[in-house]
Parts: sequence; C-alpha cells; structure tokens
Amino acid sequence: MRSLDAPRHVHPSVFMFLILPFGVMAGYVQVALAYLFSQAGIPIEQVAALIAAGILPHTIKFAWAPLVDSTLTRKGWYLIASVVSAAGILATALFPIKASSLPMLTVVVLVSNFAVTFLGMATDSLMAYDTPPELKGRAGGWFQAGNLGGSGIGGGAGLWLVQRLPAPWMTGALLAGACLLCCLALPFLPEPVSTIRDSTILKTFANVFKDLWQVAKARMGFLALFLCFLPIGSGAASNLWSAVANDWRASADTVALVTGVLGGILMAAGCLVGGWICDRMDRKAAYVLYGVLQASSAIGMALAPRTEPMFIFWTCLYAVITGLTYAGFTAFVLEAMGTGAAATKYNVFASLSNVPISYMTTLDGWAYTRWGAHGMLNAEAALGLLGMVLFLALLAAVNRFKPAAA
Repeated sequence: MRSLDAPRHVHPSVFMFLILPFGVMAGYVQVALAYLFSQAGIPIEQVAALIAAGILPHTIKFAWAPLVDSTLTRKGWYLIASVVSAAGILATALFPIKASSLPMLTVVVLVSNFAVTFLGMATDSLMAYDTPPELKGRAGGWFQAGNLGGSGIGGGAGLWLVQRLPAPWMTGALLAGACLLCCLALPFLPEPVSTIRDSTILKTFANVFKDLWQVAKARMGFLALFLCFLPIGSGAASNLWSAVANDWRASADTVALVTGVLGGILMAAGCLVGGWICDRMDRKAAYVLYGVLQASSAIGMALAPRTEPMFIFWTCLYAVITGLTYAGFTAFVLEAMGTGAAATKYNVFASLSNVPISYMTTLDGWAYTRWGAHGMLNAEAALGLLGMVLFLALLAAVNRFKPAAA
C-alpha cells in the first residue's frame, strides 16, 4: 500500500496538452497560412519571409528565458502567453489573403511567436520540476508528442478547416479556443518552488547564470551540450522527402500523406515509445540506440527498390524512429539539467539542438546533388554513425576521468 505521505505525481500526458499550443502556432503559420497565400498568387519569396518571421523568435528564445526563471510564476507566464498567442492566431485569420496584408501580418506572426515561446518555457520548467527522475523519459515522450501533434493540428487540421468553413476567421477562432482550453491542464500540476530566486532580481539573474554554468561543466551537462552539435538522430532527411520523391515515383498525394498527417502521427507514436524505453534503460544508451536505428533505416531505404510502396514504408519507419530520437534527446536533457533555472537551461539545449538539423539538411541536399538519393541516404547514415563514435569516445573519456574529477 502506498504511504499517505508519499509524493503524488501527475501523469506525464499533462505536458502533452500544455505544449500543444506551441506546435499549433508553428503548424498554422508554416502550413495553413503559407498555403493560402501561395494559392493566392503571392510570390514564394514573400511567403517564405512570413514563415521566417515566425521562426525567428524560436532561434534566439534562450535570450529571454531567464525572465521565466526569475519573475512571476510558471503558471502565470503560461496563462499570459496562452492568451496573447491565442489572440495572435485569431488575429492572423482576420487579414485578407492578399499582398497588402503581409507587412502587418508579419508583425502579428512575429509577436505571436514571441509570446508562445514563453508558453513553451513555462511548460519546460513545470516539466523539469514536477517530473520525478523515473518518469523523465515518459515526460519527454509525451512532451514531444504534443509538440508534433500540435503542429499537425495547426497545419493539417487548420488547412482542412479553412478550406471548408465559410469565413477564415472561424478557423482562427477554433484553433485559438482549442489553445486556450489547454490551460485546463494547469490545475493538475503544483506550482514549483524555485531554487534560484533571491532577494533581488539582480541576484536571481546571477543565480540563473551560475546554475547554467554548473550544468555546463558537470559530466552529464557537458555530454548533453556535446550531443547538441552531433549529427545523431537529426531526422534531416525528412525535410527533403518532398524534394526527392520523384526518385521513387511517389505521387503528390503520397508525399502529402507521409509528410503530413500520417507522418506526424507516426512521429508522435515514436515519441511515446521512445520515452517509455528511456525510463527502462540508460538514457545515453537509448539515444545512441535510436541513432543506430535511424542510420540503419537510411541505409535500408538506399538499398531498397525505388518504388512508391517502398517510399511509403521507409519514410514512415523513418518518422517513427525520428520520434524515438526526439523523446530520447528530451529525456537526456531533463536528466542532465535538473531543476533550478530550468527554462533557461532547457531552451539553451533546445536552441543548440537545431544546429545539426540545419547543417545536416544542407549536407543532405549537397550529397543528393552529387550522388543522387542513394548517396544522400548513405551520407546521412555515415555522418550519423560518425557522430555516435565521437559521442561514445567522449563518454569513455569522461568515465575514465570521473574518479579523479570526483
């Protein structure tokens, strides 16, 4: 029988609901709005600039993450960000789909995405504080499943609705309302007591950066930082499926399916499985295992016949494994960073983790231009395996000097 004094922990699925609006915002701008403006004859260059405006706050969000660690409460930040970002989604749906709307719409998208970064930071911090060590893997899995699922809702469902409802504002209102409903998950979580707040804001900020430095120089923190730059489990090839689909003679409908709703569902499922596994084995080993699986799937796709059924099978398998790697990375980071300045620390790791996705996508494109799809997939697998060798070498070196460091 469980003791009455034993701490109670919420189910990790709470974090899936809390992070959903974060994904909805990204999917709505990058898929639904982008499609509507491109179909209206707006040059792709201008549509890309709108998408870039939404991405910009997410690339530098670590710069204002200390505000969440130092001021207000996590739930307070979540509520404020939820209201502002939901209002932003609704506002974007009120603009006419024409070129003259783009300047003001770009400002709204920028502000909305700035606001939703605070929602993500509040969720990151609540997850770090309110998840016990034995559940960090599952928490990471549910968290990433919500992020990916929200993107599918904002993009796929948003586009489906806007094509069928009488007025575009109705889609914005439905998505904004759904995002606000996610606040109902907050009462299930206790507001954490900060371990870094001090008597003055300056001392608190000093504690934030001291905590960040302590994690960076610790064994697990250093390994996590090193991992951020390695091409392990980046999932970069999925960014190019639509560009290389002709090699497998895949139709436009097939590409839309595997890169859209089906791909999102499979990645979310992979996140849940990956998080569950991470709670049952060493999380570093789990992440390396996921990297091996992703490299193997790339090699398998390179060797398989170039047919549409093979394209569907391998891209779907790749999506599941990418979900495993997302969950594995989040679980590893949660274990490495602890609590303290959780919002700042998590967002430093999250921002840095975009580096290999960016350079691997570029390298995959370069390899395809020179050696075709076969060379692209083999190059990604080779670089992923090289990254694993580097990580294991560093892990062995760190373990060798661990007694001396202690």
